[in-house]
Amino acid sequence: MEKVYVGIDISKDSLDVAVYASDKQWRFSNDHAGIVRLCKMLGKLEPALVVFEATGGYEMPLHLSLDKAGLPAALVNARQIRDFARSTGKLAKTDSLDARVISHFAYAIQPTPHSVPETQELKIVQARRIQLLEMITAEKNRLKGAPKVLKARIEAHIAWLNKELAETDRELKGMIEKNPVWREKDSLLQTTPGVGPTLSATLIAQLPELGTLNRRQIAALVGVAPLNRDSGIFHGRRTVWGGRAHVRAVLYMATLVATRFNPVIRGFYLRLCSSGKRKKVALTACMRKLLTILNAMIKHNTPWSYAAC
Repeated sequence: MEKVYVGIDISKDSLDVAVYASDKQWRFSNDHAGIVRLCKMLGKLEPALVVFEATGGYEMPLHLSLDKAGLPAALVNARQIRDFARSTGKLAKTDSLDARVISHFAYAIQPTPHSVPETQELKIVQARRIQLLEMITAEKNRLKGAPKVLKARIEAHIAWLNKELAETDRELKGMIEKNPVWREKDSLLQTTPGVGPTLSATLIAQLPELGTLNRRQIAALVGVAPLNRDSGIFHGRRTVWGGRAHVRAVLYMATLVATRFNPVIRGFYLRLCSSGKRKKVALTACMRKLLTILNAMIKHNTPWSYAAC
């Protein structure tokens, strides 16, 4: 029997399903009842692979249900699908066409299926923490130019948001403490000067590969490895881009602290600055060094040590 490759285009309200090299297409509602019906239908098809795009959270109920049903599912970046569609000359875009493109992508590329990570719930709570921080910043900015009649209400809202932020931090801490693997990683990471609970929780949730890759791979994954921009005799400036933006943002703040209080990172930063490197370049190099130190600590299960660095 030929293998069955399924593509699913996900929107807020619907799930468009297509099978590669077949005229079969279906539409289900993106709710509990629709997902149950979809999983039953896919169970009968016995697909070799089900592929769908990341859609900012709308895909999570489907992914969890496919995982529980034992169906091989692969979540891919939406940009990969669009690049694949352009490369095959498919420029039109509708939900049904997108489902067909995704099924073709599943057949041609065959991305590795993966289960929903254990860290997903931790990621959701972290995402809420980021939202709270953004709202606090926005309200503080509004407070500066707010008329007197609104100031008390804005201040009350900021106080409520701060209370929610504290509760979210306690929830994150509790989730890590309940998991023995996460708890051990957290204890190791926080032995490093400059690494606090925010960076530790971010690395546990957003960078599960920490400790499993070499220093070049982990730097590239986060987006702190310099990338070439060369063509012929032209040699462009090396830049960092891509990678996991949220991890990089939290790592940046931790590195700022480390350049003051971590003797290894501070010494490295001062040497780079004294050799003529721009501060931004030196700080990026320090981010990469701190990340590789943490990667080695997790890999070898050893706490931070000045001598070891």
